[in-house]
Order: sequence, then structure tokens, then C-alpha cells
Amino acid sequence: MLIGEVARRSGVSTRMLRHYDTLGLVRPTGRTVGGYREYSTEDVRRIFHVESLRSLGLSLKQVARALEDPAFAPSTLVSDLIRWTRDRLVREQELLERLCAIDAAAPDGWPDVLRVVELLQGLGSPDAARRQQAVLAQPDGGSVPAELLAEALLAESDPNVAGALRWALARSAGDAVATLALGLHAPDVEVRRRATLAIVGLADAPGATALLAEALEDADATVRRHAALALGRRAATEAVPTLVALVVEGTHDVDAAEALGALSENPGRAQEIMTALVDELAAPTADSPTRIRLVQALVELPGAQVREVLRQLTHDDDPVVALVASAFVAVLDEGPAGEDAPGA
Repeated sequence: MLIGEVARRSGVSTRMLRHYDTLGLVRPTGRTVGGYREYSTEDVRRIFHVESLRSLGLSLKQVARALEDPAFAPSTLVSDLIRWTRDRLVREQELLERLCAIDAAAPDGWPDVLRVVELLQGLGSPDAARRQQAVLAQPDGGSVPAELLAEALLAESDPNVAGALRWALARSAGDAVATLALGLHAPDVEVRRRATLAIVGLADAPGATALLAEALEDADATVRRHAALALGRRAATEAVPTLVALVVEGTHDVDAAEALGALSENPGRAQEIMTALVDELAAPTADSPTRIRLVQALVELPGAQVREVLRQLTHDDDPVVALVASAFVAVLDEGPAGEDAPGA
């Protein structure tokens, strides 16, 4: 069978068949009187064998070794192919994600495309300083989608880079709440913490307050703390139990007490907050430092009833608690008449 007919039947071009001949992969066993290549049935079978191995991703050099080296084990070949294929899929997935990120940015022109590509390349750097610089170099309200920044933030382990991403995210024009919401349900506690801090920074984003309220139920104390303090600043009363717990635990108790004071400006919540603090003061497990923190938190609350509680505490069995309460009562009593001071 001449080379043209072999090419027609096998689908392998005559140019490739000549290349196989040159490499010694498939050499025709005969020649015509005129010197043309003449392939036998076995030669054609070998061509199909070569093509089958090439379809698996082998190079021509690897095909030659597989065909000629008796020590070449098929299991080794298959293992190598699996590894190469997985590596290729990872690279292609990265390319797909990069293209999707560019498409999501809805670029108006090549400068926007290049800006997103530059950010993606920077975020992919193993050097944390390079990643941070790539984020900080982005203009405010640029074409980089908020979702991209949120995804990068959830995956970022370096605190400085994560801080830069929160900064950029708070200034971005897009909506990242849905992406961050996924982070709140991540099994990795560090991801949940990063998601919570990012949501805290999105003060005006629709749905952010509801997500922070959900975070109050998180198993991690740090997540709950970030959520409660942020909700307290937003006058969200769902945070009251967690804020009281922060005072009891002595974790950011000053911030928690200030948040409780702000929440007490709501007449419908002032009594609830005062009762919660007084109940903790009376708890048998409350030691002296805990009770002092609770007294300090009471001072942040408005109303004559709080002052009366403080006066009662001046006779507390714990002399240190009594001394602290007496000092606060004296300060409140010396305040200018008519001043709307805490506890007045």
C-alpha cells in the first residue's frame, strides 16, 4: 500500500507518515521499483498503535520508548499520564477562572482587561508583599469585580494582604455579600473569621447586618465577637447577649460596654440590658474582676435606675467592687446639673 492510500485510510497525513519514517517510528517494509514507500498490513497496524499512544498525550519520544523498550512498564506510563493530565487540568482551571474574572469585570477596553490580568497575576504570587502591592495599586472604584476581591480575601492567609483586600473590597463598586456569605459557612474557622471581618467593613451593603446576626451563632468566639461589636455599632439588638458575655469574659469588654451603652439609648432595650448585667453581677460564678467589669459596663447605661443600682453596690460584700461603685457614684453626683451623662 503506497503512502497516499495509507494516509487516506488512516487519517494520518503523508507529511506525518514521512516524519514517522525519519524518526524510525513506522518505517515501511518495502519500496516500489520507482522507490516509493510501500506499507504492509503490519506497518499500518503499527501506525494505528502510534496514533493510539499519541492520543493519550505521549510525545513521539515517549511513543518510541513504549514501542521499543521491553523494560518500559505500562503501569509507569499510565501513572505519568494521570499526573500530567491532572497538572494540565489545574492549569486549565486556573485559566478558566482568570477568564471568568475578566468577563465578570465587564471591561470597556483593553486597559481594563490588562488591569484585571495584572491583579490576578499579582494575587497568584507566592510573595505576600507582591500580593499586597497588587491590591493596593488598584484604583478606587475600578473595574475589578468585588466578587474577585472577596474570593481572594477568603483564600488569603497573610494578615497584611487580607487587610489590603478588605480595604479594596470596602471601596469597590460591586456586591460581594453573596461570596462572603459562603465564607461564613466554611469549615475552616480562619475563612469564617476573614469573611466576618470583611462583612463588618461593608457597613452599607444590603444583607450585611443579617449575615452578622447569623454569625452570632458561630462556634468560634472570635467570629461572634467581631459580629457582636459590629452589630452593636449598628444598633442591632440581637447582639446584646453576646456583648454581655464579652464583658463577663473580659474580651474587648470596654468596646462591648460602649456598644451596650449605645444600645441602651433605645428605651425599649435599656431595661433588658441593665437586667442582664445585674443578673451577671449576682451570678455565683462571678469573681471580683468580672463583677468590676460589669460595674464599669453599668456606668455606660443611661437612667436613674442604673444610678440606684450603683448606690446599692457601694455596700457590696466585695470591698473592691464597693470601692469602684463608690467612685463611679461620686463622679456621677459631681456631674454638671442637667448634663446627659452616662448613668444620669
